[in-house]
Amino acid sequence: MNLDPIASRQISLGDKGLPPEAAGLTAAACATRGYNILAGEVPLPVCVLQQAALAHNRATMREFTARMGVRLAPHGKTTMAPQLMQEQLADGAWGITAATPAHIFAYRSVGVARILYANQLVDPVAIDFVLEELARDERFEFVCLVDSVATIEILTEALKARRLARPLDVLIELGMPGGRTGVRRVEDAVMLARHLQGKAPLLRLRGLEAFEGIVGQPSTEATLAVDKLLQSVVETMTSLREEGLLSLPEPVISVGGSAFFGMVAERLRSAAPAAQIILRSGCYITNDHGMYEQAQRAQVERGHLTLSAPFQPALEVWAYVQSRPEPGLAILTLGKRDISYDIEMPIPIKWSRRGTRTVEKLGAGCKIASLNDQHARLLLPDQHPVAVGDRVGLGCSHPCTTFDKWKYIYRVDDRYTVTDLIATLF
Repeated sequence: MNLDPIASRQISLGDKGLPPEAAGLTAAACATRGYNILAGEVPLPVCVLQQAALAHNRATMREFTARMGVRLAPHGKTTMAPQLMQEQLADGAWGITAATPAHIFAYRSVGVARILYANQLVDPVAIDFVLEELARDERFEFVCLVDSVATIEILTEALKARRLARPLDVLIELGMPGGRTGVRRVEDAVMLARHLQGKAPLLRLRGLEAFEGIVGQPSTEATLAVDKLLQSVVETMTSLREEGLLSLPEPVISVGGSAFFGMVAERLRSAAPAAQIILRSGCYITNDHGMYEQAQRAQVERGHLTLSAPFQPALEVWAYVQSRPEPGLAILTLGKRDISYDIEMPIPIKWSRRGTRTVEKLGAGCKIASLNDQHARLLLPDQHPVAVGDRVGLGCSHPCTTFDKWKYIYRVDDRYTVTDLIATLF
């Protein structure tokens, strides 16, 4: 990857979370200033990533994938942060997963060399861009999904006009009844594979893809639904092999988001030993204080996930207490524009008294009751000492929709001193 565009990006006055004195600096120069977020050196709210937790989560996923014999193409949409993607690739990631044309464009702007587009490629602008990149850069690899003859025909038409020197790689997507994209039956996938065979050498069937995360949080019903989908994947792979429709020695099977990746790795590794199993978990690198922490704990308790150590929440958003208008109520200087609220309200976890750098746990009985655009209502026990000017740190449930609210995020050490400035490409 080429991180020069990130390092040289110039900070503007008004960039959220950056002090006025940083205006005009490059992101790389700002990262060396050694700001401390508890010392009143940066304006709140700010989003921070705990350096130690990030390192722990990276090591935990490295150990898991090595032990299970699977690969990882983390979903880049979680962070859209090239610096973190670079670290994931350094950890051995197979590639980076994209979901939209904008993701593809952004990844290529920093030189991501292998993209798994976990979606149907039907946008003509995106198709033209991908084919141009494949023609321009022989090192670039791209894989996308198909779930209909119509999609195959759209790609074939574009490829005939372009006349690439190599085929476009595709995965047949399998879906769930009532779900999103993907064929619903094994026989439909086989039919598509036969159709693809007639499109060689323009298109090459590389393997299969599915996404199990739409079933929601782990439960007995969700586990059964995931099992059924994985069985469909295995049956389809077997059928394609038997008909000679998938002749690659190591076909790709890509399944596995951030909630059920343990179950996926376990089932597919044993059922499809000849395939290259590629997970797409993206949220592991920061984890969270809610949805994914709960999902992974449930998977561990059900015996579907074994980790060397639990993932740790690395993502926090800090704000000031700006008002204590009533007993048991504090108003914070952050809101919907700063932290996720799509799964559940932010989780208040820490606080720091004005004029100190000491961090304390908030304790039981503290919760966010509601968010406005730039305000949060924090409910506290009546005698809680939190006062105006103090700082409160909040965790989130579902990190993806916190990342997308920040152009710059601070990586911090245990004392909340900034060690790096993480730039995003939203």
